[in-house]
Amino acid sequence: MLTNLFVLIAGLVLFLGAHSVRIVADDWRAARLAAWGEARWKGLYSLVSLAGLALTVIGYGMARATPVDLWQPPVFTRHLASLLMLVSFILMAAVYVPGTRIKARLGHPMVLSVKTWALAHLLANGRLADLLLFGSFLAWAVLDFRAARGRDRREGVVRAAGPISRDAIAVGVGIAGWLVFALMLHAWLIGVQPFG
Repeated sequence: MLTNLFVLIAGLVLFLGAHSVRIVADDWRAARLAAWGEARWKGLYSLVSLAGLALTVIGYGMARATPVDLWQPPVFTRHLASLLMLVSFILMAAVYVPGTRIKARLGHPMVLSVKTWALAHLLANGRLADLLLFGSFLAWAVLDFRAARGRDRREGVVRAAGPISRDAIAVGVGIAGWLVFALMLHAWLIGVQPFG
């Protein structure tokens, strides 16, 4: 069990550590970009992130094979998690549809999507590996969103909002993605049927 958790924690440290550089060392990141160039920086960042993601997936899978229950979530938390995941999918869709009012208003819908995803899964799962995985992502997303909004204020970032039809597209794509993932892909990829 300790080996499983070590692999999971090592993966989280690598993955979230790479994604936390702008939170804790933005000036250092800028200096590395200037010294190494964008291609080298992105290459190293991608390698560390992929290694961290692989270890996280492997460690979480190993930990699920020998679970440690911390609490038994009430049934209603599964329904709440499904609703939160719908919000998460809409926020993620808003990242890729240009000119949404969602992105103009919130600034960083991808980070909010991760935050919502992590909270949903933290509410609906009561095992130690779940607490480590989703709790870590939730803490990271809270800190990252705060740091990103602070940078936006300092730099005077203003995002233009397009017509409401852009948001309608994002909502439609988000709902469609949520349905496909919840009804088909989640059970196939994760081994858990959200509505089962």
